[in-house]
Amino acid sequence: MRSFLPDIDPLRSREFRLIYIGQFVSTFGSAMTYVALPFQMYALTRSPFAVGLIGVVEFVPMLGMALIGGALADHFDRRRLIAFVEAVMVLCCAGLAWNAALGAPHVGALWIIAALLAALGALHRPAMEALMQQVLPADDMMAAAALNSIRGNFAFIIGPGLAGVIAATGGASAAFAVDGFSYVVSIATILMMRPVARMSLGDEGITWRVLLEGWRYARGRQDLLGTYLIDINATFFGMPNALFPAMAEQWGAASVGLLYAAAPLGAMAAAITSRWASRVNRHGLAITWAAALWGIAIAAFGLARPLWLALLFLAAAGAADMISGIFRMAVWNQTIPASIRGRTAAIEMVSYHTGPSLGNAEAGFAARLFGVRTSVVSGGVLCVAGSLLLALILPKFIGYDSNDGVRRRALDEALFARAKDVRAE
Repeated sequence: MRSFLPDIDPLRSREFRLIYIGQFVSTFGSAMTYVALPFQMYALTRSPFAVGLIGVVEFVPMLGMALIGGALADHFDRRRLIAFVEAVMVLCCAGLAWNAALGAPHVGALWIIAALLAALGALHRPAMEALMQQVLPADDMMAAAALNSIRGNFAFIIGPGLAGVIAATGGASAAFAVDGFSYVVSIATILMMRPVARMSLGDEGITWRVLLEGWRYARGRQDLLGTYLIDINATFFGMPNALFPAMAEQWGAASVGLLYAAAPLGAMAAAITSRWASRVNRHGLAITWAAALWGIAIAAFGLARPLWLALLFLAAAGAADMISGIFRMAVWNQTIPASIRGRTAAIEMVSYHTGPSLGNAEAGFAARLFGVRTSVVSGGVLCVAGSLLLALILPKFIGYDSNDGVRRRALDEALFARAKDVRAE
């Protein structure tokens, strides 16, 4: 059992432990807003289209602020940047709670604050990912990725259900207030941390050249490009979430919740039993296999007739996605230099959100043309084909070895330091 249970060594670090506790609480709060916001929007408008627009108004500012968030994370004290952003998030949650408490809540306020929270998230995530790298050694990154995955999946399994109960009994205002308080807890844990080395872009500051430096760095490394592209491929073709309500008609309305919960439960199981992953060095190959297994499981889900079998395949897909995520996070945190970690984390965030956002639209369009079941099955098949194609055109990604990656990081750190000195001269 010890060879499967998660490695908790990163939690021996006081700084990581503080981050973990704070983010556990704040992610739980975010999971409640994730449900309460569309719940209130539908209650006010009775329009699924209005609910769908929330995703649009969130995606656009996130995309626009991502590069800026990465540059800020590489130029300022990451602890203070995170604390500041979370303080503004507290104000946003307070605004949502105040609006929900009104006799006639404003629909426009929901869209505006949703956009603000998405923009703030684009400033928050790069700094948090980069800070994590500063408080843990490279050897602990695989275990840290598994622990973070357990935290996130647990929050999004329990949080939405609790949010629904709170919103139904105490109103959406109470759910938003809980989310705001969760950020206060996170701020407290961040401020309790010992100071970490501040990153700086030098006298040049934040310029277009600096903003695009993360992309230029990633473009020069096939192993990084592979982690981004294979995830976008998998979630673009194999993201069936938008089709769950339609597929649930064959099993009854009550099955919708089970369909949404199945993949996170599979992901949680994979994360809890992921200790074996630390013994795998061929991360690129592992990511490719996991992405292909995701596609196979999604195609099988589309073909399944009994509900229990469909849920089983969705859980298997969630487990495969989690394995891919653990190895991808390990590649990022083990090999990318600290001085550019924030800007590459911004690229990761864009790739993470782009696939599902466009994938749900693709699934809906294909379902309209060819039918729901055909959309799901063909998406899974195309995911597998895309994974194999990327493996062929990115040989350095498939051949990536974690031992070489750690050495690469030390070399790149020296090169970046030298380049900064040359610019200063």
